[in-house]
Amino acid sequence: MSASASTTRVDAASTSAPQRARRIARIALRAEIGIWQSLGRWVFRRPRVPAGATGFAYHSPVLTILMIFIVLSAIEIPIIDLIVHPWPWVRIPLLILGIWGLTWMIGLAASYLTRPHAVGPAGIRARLGADIDVDLPWDAVASVERSRDVAEKAPKMRDEAHGRTLSLRMANETNILVVLETPVRTRLSDEIVEIDAVRLWADDVDGFLDAVRTHIP
Repeated sequence: MSASASTTRVDAASTSAPQRARRIARIALRAEIGIWQSLGRWVFRRPRVPAGATGFAYHSPVLTILMIFIVLSAIEIPIIDLIVHPWPWVRIPLLILGIWGLTWMIGLAASYLTRPHAVGPAGIRARLGADIDVDLPWDAVASVERSRDVAEKAPKMRDEAHGRTLSLRMANETNILVVLETPVRTRLSDEIVEIDAVRLWADDVDGFLDAVRTHIP
């Protein structure tokens, strides 16, 4: 290997590490902001549903496990505080971390509750908490159908028969498939991706499909 090639690789590695760090920081910051916004919407009872649209919940497959984690976190805080009470330099950071963790878990549950899927005059909004919000206008939608899909550890984006498909899974499952007439661009993590279909989970599949039928045949 030549010296110039070796230098190029080193430079690429050194520049990619800060870029990855900045990307992770941006994703974490966006997630933190979304959690606190969700808490605010939950406290003031302001679900994010467009005017004239109907919201459809999708949290039932994970709500029980979320509640268990929240209760356990709430119990854990005073127990740990009691154990480390004699050592303030340990107690205070653990107390802050415990309260933040409990608040974050509540905010995660609130993000599911306050950001439902929505079906309205403008189209479909497919969501996954505060992380993903996909706008699917009716002129881009080819079909909406019941389609159960179960896949453990599957990537959010994968190629299927109908093209690049974004899967918004709850407990590894989806039960509705939206196939698009034309590709739609949306934000996923820290990048913009183009999708040809969306799989999602709705607690009330029949209600979701009925709402869709009022807008497309």
